Amino acid sequence: MTAEEIRIEAERRPLRERGALISRLILSLGDPAYDVDDEEVSLRVRETESREVEDISHEELLARLKHLPKR
Repeated sequence: MTAEEIRIEAERRPLRERGALISRLILSLGDPAYDVDDEEVSLRVRETESREVEDISHEELLARLKHLPKR
């Protein structure tokens, strides 16, 4: 069965079943490869607001990453 066939079949199911399926699929991905807690986020927001660090757009981040040497 292809992913597209699974999607089509899942969309035929009642909302509650689809929600349960989504939940199980997300849990099956495991823990993320990063761990950022609320304290870390608050620190980064304070640094940005105080202009201690420069805030850049996502597009600028991607452009800068293109210039880094490949490993």
